[in-house]
Order: sequence, then C-alpha cells, then structure tokens
Amino acid sequence: MTKSIPWDLYRTFLHVLDAQSLSGAARSLGLTQPTVGRHVSELESGLGLALFTRSQSGLQPTEAALQLRTQLEEMQHAAASIERSAHGHSAVRGAVRISASEVVGIEILPSILAPLRAKHPELAIELVLSDAVQDLLGREVDIAVRMTQPQQDLLLAQRVGEVAVGFYAHRDYLATQGEPKNVADLARHSLIGFDMETPFLRAASAKLGAWKREGFAYRTDSNLAQMALVRAGAGIGAYQVGLAERDKTLVRVLEKEMHMAMTTWITMHSDLRHSARCKTVFDALAVGLKDLWE
Repeated sequence: MTKSIPWDLYRTFLHVLDAQSLSGAARSLGLTQPTVGRHVSELESGLGLALFTRSQSGLQPTEAALQLRTQLEEMQHAAASIERSAHGHSAVRGAVRISASEVVGIEILPSILAPLRAKHPELAIELVLSDAVQDLLGREVDIAVRMTQPQQDLLLAQRVGEVAVGFYAHRDYLATQGEPKNVADLARHSLIGFDMETPFLRAASAKLGAWKREGFAYRTDSNLAQMALVRAGAGIGAYQVGLAERDKTLVRVLEKEMHMAMTTWITMHSDLRHSARCKTVFDALAVGLKDLWE
C-alpha cells in the first residue's frame, strides 16, 4: 500500500515555487531553510519525481513540478472554500425564525432580541406571532416559545420558568362597578375572555367555575385584544402579572382565588443545536426569559 504524502509537503512545495528559493520559502512559512529542503526532498522521494533543478538564478521547476502545481493550486482553492463554508456555518449570521404568542412576541421578546442583534448585526430575526403551535419538526420555524411542554423526542427543550397570570380591571371600571369580593360576585361584572375553547380557558374554568365562555361579556381569541379591553375599562380579564405591574392603572382582583401559572419552554429541532445562529438565539432567549420568569 502506497504511503500517503502529508499536505504540509505540498504546501512547502508551492511556497518554494513562488519564492524560487529555499530561503524565501522558509521565511514565508516561518520554517528553517533545512526543514524546507527536507520537505522538498521527501516530496520528490514520495512522488518519485525530480521537482527542481538548481541554477545561478535559483531553483527552477521541472516540467513535472509545473504540472503538479496546477493540480495543487486547485486543491488549495477547494480547501480554502471548505474553510470559508465552515466559518460561515459557525458564524452568527443569517435568519432565525421564532414562533411565540402575540403577547410574548410583542411585550417580552423585543427587549431580549434588540441587544442580541446589536451584538450580532449579521443576524436576521423573523417573528411568527400566533397562539397556534407551529411545526418545529417540519421546520415551519426554528425556535418556539411555548406554554406547553413538547412531547416529540427530536425536539430540544428547555424550561425557562412559570408565567404568573392574574385577573385585572382598570381602576376606573372598579370605581363605577365596585370590586368583586368573591368569585360569585363575578356574575354581576363584565368579564373578558376567549371565544374558542383553549387549554387556558379549560384550566381556568375547572379552577374558577365562573370563568366560562357563556359568562364573558367580551369574547376574543386575541390575548392582545383582551388586554386592550382591560386597559380600556371594559371589564375584568386575565393578564400576565409581570405585564400588569407595568401599568399603575390596573388593579388585581381576587388575588387569592384567581391566580394561575403557565410553565414556559423554549424548543427547537435537535439538529439545529450545531447551528451557531440558532444556538445563539436559543441561549439568549433562555437567559432573558429566565431572568423575567424564574
């Protein structure tokens, strides 16, 4: 079996061709002149070819050396292309598609994503804002922020905390309608909730009883619309506690009786953990959301 020739010998050969001397090649490579001479000798021995002849003007390449040069330069260009591609794969650049609910995407993620992109200006962020669960396995999105634990084995998931949910009303609404003293009092209030049944609505109905679709004066499947109705003084509705605390006009009602928590997860396809851009965004979301919710 023929012994393979190390690439270092070919690299030295190309430098000697360019410099037309052992000393010049040694300087460009950062090697000693005897080492360069030894590389040339080993390459000639391995190939069974004479590559240079000595003359007063320096080392002159043989015909075989010139033919070899063309092939080696093509290999060198290919190797450089592979290195550039590898660097591009490891660099934090390109688009990352994130799925999140409207509330999370509008009220929470911007404060995490803005400094992230300032640090990585070649990163592009695509936000898909919907309460519907996007398909990670089918690559509809790269990363999803979900309020339910993923079940698929191929998904990489990280728990980032629990979102506390309370029930709030505008202080002007309570000034005119009064504050409910117990859950039964909700029957005389304007309640704001979902039109279609959701996991949150089912859980709230099971826990609170009065919180049912037929009891809602305002019905919308948009969390943002529900929040806007609460802020407008339309009635009592569910609100993330952390977001409600930003608005001093909102008052929490029946805090002991009416409170819930939604466990939140960040998920992505396990194949993407080797993508620098996806992993960078995933890690930034994990840190940012944990700081808010844990």
